[in-house]
Amino acid sequence: MNFKIGVDGGGTKTDFILVDERGDTIARRNSGGCNPSLIGSEASQALINGQLNSLVDEGRSRDSETLITHTLFCMAGSRPFWREFGATLTDCGEVQTFDDSVPVLELATNGKPGLVLHAGTGSFVAARDTSGGTHYAGGLGWRFGDPASAYDLGRHAIGRAILELQGWAEPSEVSAMICQATGLKDSDSVTRHYYNDDLAHTTIAAVAPRVTEIAANGDPIAQEIVANSVRKLAEMARDVVARVMPEATNESLIVGLSGAIPQTPIAREAIASVLGSGCEWISVNDAPIEGVRRLLARL
Repeated sequence: MNFKIGVDGGGTKTDFILVDERGDTIARRNSGGCNPSLIGSEASQALINGQLNSLVDEGRSRDSETLITHTLFCMAGSRPFWREFGATLTDCGEVQTFDDSVPVLELATNGKPGLVLHAGTGSFVAARDTSGGTHYAGGLGWRFGDPASAYDLGRHAIGRAILELQGWAEPSEVSAMICQATGLKDSDSVTRHYYNDDLAHTTIAAVAPRVTEIAANGDPIAQEIVANSVRKLAEMARDVVARVMPEATNESLIVGLSGAIPQTPIAREAIASVLGSGCEWISVNDAPIEGVRRLLARL
């Protein structure tokens, strides 16, 4: 019996699947993050090798003549690193490597031309053109700007709150929310709180769910923060479409929305204001490993 292996590797977790010739999932494995930029190349290789060996053994326990025909890596971190790693593997069949945006794109477009806007801890735009080529934009990380990401919403909300506490902006639910979150009531204390936090990027990103919540409850300042941040991601997507799918019209364009932030009504309205309301909107809610499984089914 022939099997295929799929891997979705990120900074915080790594998912593995073993599928049969029909594309049905036979076994799953998961572990911590495998990005070599975060845990080092040796640790990344050891983590992946251990789980690959486990899946190969799983296949052979079902059929001693098991053959792994394909292994598909969709990974965060350096693609050259993963290509070089894949070239060292044995018993894994044909090895292909992609970045970790491709499974999300697959979930949005099902192999058709289109794009996906993803925003979570970070953000990116991924697209598939009419010839099947894939393209990636954004993903710059919190230091350099990921529009519509949790960090971007958080930093804008905190900045607005500090101005409100200084008395230079009209009070809103945003400053009340930040004061409640920190237990502080003046601008200097709030500023010190976030600047002195060694994990400030995580703490700032954690503000985002409250920003979207008070925006949904009608606070106009929170709504403006969400809309402005998401609109920048949509503008990036519009530029990608113009470059790689210039023939696409609003009515023919598949647009996937991945992550909690882009799927909020305020965000969807902001995206539609840039890309056009006539697009075919797809909410992406399945885990990326399901996108890997679908990709394997086409190999």
